[in-house]
Amino acid sequence: MTVLDYLVIALYGLGLIAIGRHYARQVRTADDYLLGGRSMNPLMIGLSLFATLTSTLTYLALPGEMAKNGPVVFAELLSLPFAFAIVGWLLIPRIMAQRATSGYELLEARLGLTGRLLGASMFILLRVFWMGSILYATLSVVLIPLLELDPNWMPALSLAMAAITLAYTAGGGFKAVVVTDAIQAVLMFLGAIATIVIATIALGGVGAWWPTSWPAHWPEPKVLPAPGSSRTVVGAFCAMLVWLTCTAGSDQMAIQRYLATKDAAAARRSFGIQLLSTILSVVLLGIAGLAVMGYFQARPEALKAGWTIATDADKLMPHFIVIALPPGLTGLVIAAILAAAMSSLSSGLNSTSAVIVRDFLGRARGREIPSIEEVRWARIISVVVAALAVGLSLIVGSLASNLLELCFKVVNLLSAPIFVLFFLAMFVPRATSRTAVAATMASVAVAGLVAFGWGAKWFLWSPPAALVAGVVVGTLASRFTSSMRPSAPQ
Repeated sequence: MTVLDYLVIALYGLGLIAIGRHYARQVRTADDYLLGGRSMNPLMIGLSLFATLTSTLTYLALPGEMAKNGPVVFAELLSLPFAFAIVGWLLIPRIMAQRATSGYELLEARLGLTGRLLGASMFILLRVFWMGSILYATLSVVLIPLLELDPNWMPALSLAMAAITLAYTAGGGFKAVVVTDAIQAVLMFLGAIATIVIATIALGGVGAWWPTSWPAHWPEPKVLPAPGSSRTVVGAFCAMLVWLTCTAGSDQMAIQRYLATKDAAAARRSFGIQLLSTILSVVLLGIAGLAVMGYFQARPEALKAGWTIATDADKLMPHFIVIALPPGLTGLVIAAILAAAMSSLSSGLNSTSAVIVRDFLGRARGREIPSIEEVRWARIISVVVAALAVGLSLIVGSLASNLLELCFKVVNLLSAPIFVLFFLAMFVPRATSRTAVAATMASVAVAGLVAFGWGAKWFLWSPPAALVAGVVVGTLASRFTSSMRPSAPQ
């Protein structure tokens, strides 16, 4: 790290704060603060969706996954056309049919107050743990090793990063979040490209790092699930399809962005832009993983003592940034990693505060909260949520062995159970609040069992299994309770 690198990072941080201050002057109502006035550009919303859901966990996990397990990671891209059909044509029109701020307002009409509060509560838990995981990954895997700091700096750095994110999120509201997300998406692409280019120059060409044979440490590729196989083509396809469908169809961070556009067609375009951005990022980060792996295979002496490509894959890209990138570019790639984190943190803070204000605070007071007061409470709640995320960042690292596992075991554990509620509300006419509770309990139980009880080889199947369990239990319970009701008198 040189003075130039620190200057690049500092300018990035100051730019974010300046954007927040600019948009803070435009906030007049709760709709301005929470939804950007409901008339935002689909391109900006699509880039924001991509940046929001591509956190540091994904940004570092994909190159590490490629280096450790090979190109099976690309199999997840096969699911994207199916996700676009399901989300774009089945879910988004139903979501956009109602004028709402919190996505969980949509649940109350069909599943009652119980369904609404259940969905909102799970979302808050999911996103607070998610933000804690992002802080952990960004600091413990990237910044602390890069700056060669004592791990005891973790609490202070976590607090500082949350404070910088709050500085533009709590002030500028949703418009500031979306604009900074779009900038951060471009930074993420540039960071991956810079890594590929520098590795290619250092080794003398693409051929020096592109594998010409199947590396010995990569597991044998398998299409179908089999004993002892943790990564398969079908597993990657199903995991990505379920995650995209569940997140796009039930997560406040996604729903809030659809509602910020003018109609269903604009929201669908936003989702399409998100998927195109996802394809580009997976390809770039996967290739970056190959380039970094090839670099350390050609120069094994550059690895730290005791490290191997197979066991320390998540650490290779941050280490490459330290030892191989020239001054200025190191700062750019670190800014890209910080962008992946801060875009997700800002969206998490804004969306979580929106849910707490609309789904809990207003009901607790028994009256509609004036618009300006809503904005004030949303800002206060953002600070409280940020503090909780900082605390969780100190413990989540003990829950998984690598970043991809952390994504599925902790970050995405409740994504399928939340979507189960929306599935029942949209597609099961006989669903009630009781069947919603039964379906949620089944879905959460199966998610936890597969993620933590069936061993590390099966964690990718946690979301699909949880989705199937919740849908089956909810549908059957709805039919059973309906058949048990007394017939109306003739």
